[in-house]
Amino acid sequence: MSTTKIGRSAITGRFTTVKTAKGNPRTHIVETIKKK
Repeated sequence: MSTTKIGRSAITGRFTTVKTAKGNPRTHIVETIKKK
């Protein structure tokens, strides 16, 4: 099991990069997804 971090916009729900998500913490979320 490995984990992958992805960025997601809280407004539109679209995926973004982790760098963008960390740069805009008010409007973005960094999610950790477990891969099987």
